[in-house]
Amino acid sequence: QVQLVESGGGLVQAGGSLRLSCVASIRFFSSHHMGWYRQAPGKERELVALFTASAVVSIADPVKGRFTISRDNAKNTVYLQMSSLRPEDTAVYYCYAKRVPGNAYWGQGTQVTVSS
Repeated sequence: QVQLVESGGGLVQAGGSLRLSCVASIRFFSSHHMGWYRQAPGKERELVALFTASAVVSIADPVKGRFTISRDNAKNTVYLQMSSLRPEDTAVYYCYAKRVPGNAYWGQGTQVTVSS
């Protein structure tokens, strides 16, 4: 059974930093694209960052220069380092895994709240 377990969310003041972690109980982790999405209240879920199986990194424009994504295949873990946080970064952040071909998997989400 595939499980993605996020941690590291919380309440932080604007300008602060957080690091999210996602541990994946998944076979062939290194063959999966791993990423982070977020969903703010009343908004659609949006891609934040993606680290593909071939080590291609994509960062969404709203967070470019502030967020970085990394992965440790030996630990089946993907990270999202968030710096210079803004109130508009407040959202539930979801870990994402997909192998091509194959199913996509989601974590349960972790809340990030940035106070002004």
